[in-house]
Amino acid sequence: MPPRWRNSLDGMVLRRLAFALLCLALTGAQLWLAARVMAPGGWTMWEGLALLCFAGTAPWTALCAGNALVGLLILLRAPHPPAAVLPALRRIRPGGGRMRTAIAVCIRNEAMEQVLPPLARLLDGLAEAGAAERFTLWFLSDTQEPALAAAEAAAIEAFRSRYPGVRYRRREGNAGFKAGNVMDFLDNHAQGAELMLCLDADSEMSAAAVLSLVACMEADPQIAILQQLIVGRPAAAAFPRLFQFGMRAGMRAWATGQAWWQGPEGPYWGHNAIIRIEPFRRHCRLEALPDGSPILSHDQVEAVRLHAAGWKVCCLPDEAGSLEGNPPALPEFMARDLRWAAGNMQYFALLRLPGMTWMGRWQLLQAILLFLGAPLWTGVLVFAALNAATGGAAETPGGWLLALMAVTWAMLHAPKLCGYAEVLAKPGLAAGYGGRPAFLRGAAAELAFTTLLDPVSIFNKAMFLAWLPFGARQGWAPQNRAARGIGWVDAARLLWPHTLFGTLVFGLLLVAVPGAVGWALPWAGGLLLAIPFCVATAAPGFSERLRRRGLAATPEELVMTGRLDLKSFPTSPAPASSAEPLAPS
Repeated sequence: MPPRWRNSLDGMVLRRLAFALLCLALTGAQLWLAARVMAPGGWTMWEGLALLCFAGTAPWTALCAGNALVGLLILLRAPHPPAAVLPALRRIRPGGGRMRTAIAVCIRNEAMEQVLPPLARLLDGLAEAGAAERFTLWFLSDTQEPALAAAEAAAIEAFRSRYPGVRYRRREGNAGFKAGNVMDFLDNHAQGAELMLCLDADSEMSAAAVLSLVACMEADPQIAILQQLIVGRPAAAAFPRLFQFGMRAGMRAWATGQAWWQGPEGPYWGHNAIIRIEPFRRHCRLEALPDGSPILSHDQVEAVRLHAAGWKVCCLPDEAGSLEGNPPALPEFMARDLRWAAGNMQYFALLRLPGMTWMGRWQLLQAILLFLGAPLWTGVLVFAALNAATGGAAETPGGWLLALMAVTWAMLHAPKLCGYAEVLAKPGLAAGYGGRPAFLRGAAAELAFTTLLDPVSIFNKAMFLAWLPFGARQGWAPQNRAARGIGWVDAARLLWPHTLFGTLVFGLLLVAVPGAVGWALPWAGGLLLAIPFCVATAAPGFSERLRRRGLAATPEELVMTGRLDLKSFPTSPAPASSAEPLAPS
């Protein structure tokens, strides 16, 4: 029988109602502003179409702002924000974390010289904490190419000379991709383990973070998955360096706000999370979709099924000691986005299935909205440009248009803006980035980077989703994780559709109504610069200049390079192995 925790949801009802009302108010404000912009002079067909597309994006925009505002309030007021949203964290006591745990690392065609060092640091940390005997590290390989498999096995065998307890299992096929890999391991190799720490090949976790997760699972036996926040590992290339600077701030505010109202029906992102093996094996075995294709974005489906079975899936909005590698350049970033888009669009087929909680259905719908906004934003741009070119914007009030653009931009970027505000409001956090001036320089560089990236990313997803019903596919192929330069020819081959689309839109405006070009540049100007942007953000020289100046440096990079003493600024709440338990919020 599943654990009985449903009564604990009664206290979440008011939170969820309050959050829903907040999002409705934010959505209404957007639509009211849009009407004030478009209504003067009467409605044209293009304005009506633009408003319909804009209305389709409004729920996601409101969700961004709502989560961020709630998260910022908690982050600024609670002495220990993670403990404010995860009761189990307040029940941790010294000496916790006695459950046996399998550390499962999923690998496929990986450069093992990059995979192994973080795992060595984790095993050493567990040994120093006196906990090594409770953990077993497993490599779960889906590598199929014989030469790569031989090199992989040799690297792991050499690793085992230092850590003899490490295990290695390679499948002959890769049915079910990562989800199939994990379930095969749980069925055939995980005997004796009660928990599984799931890591990707580019994951890195500290021993303190892992022990805290285990102790939380021990403190609350109703939790099936505990997902920790994940921040970017120190990056050599400019692209991931700038991208993850903003993502880190945004995820902290977003996840804290989301955990406040989603509570025990939270998300799972597939790695840097700890899993209770027995309920996961029982409820998370994924069958094929009605058309016979495998479920690609498995993680959220697994969370939803555990919700329905009566188990908790919780997010610990704490970034300490939990890292991953981000795509090293724009092409890899775009490819990852399309893999996620293909997987999330499959959720349409799952929304109608019986047996889910309404929050579970919302989790799937939220994942769909994350990508469905891309064609809608593209529609807003196209219809607004056509409206301006045909004279329909002649009566548009500039003040209201500026207000609409500013409010929409602020709401879309509210998670990272609120995360930036938290750091600036807390001198101790800012010290981790080298002080407020250094942090502000990094935030400004990231916002400029995002202004150029967003139009390219949005149009790329819009193109893919437009072709998806006609057979476009994006499977789980091996990933390049190494930093590299990109030549102009390669960038042009990839990004000519984006550049052409931007040229057509701005060419139309320039010919028909030149004054509108300035209004469109902040939202779509990145399309015109897509090719040089791709080349520049992967260029070794540009990346080296950013590193040398410390621009957008994270605390981990500053510690690693000796520019910051880890003990010189306050970090997250004490881990489970500390001498003092966490104080209640």
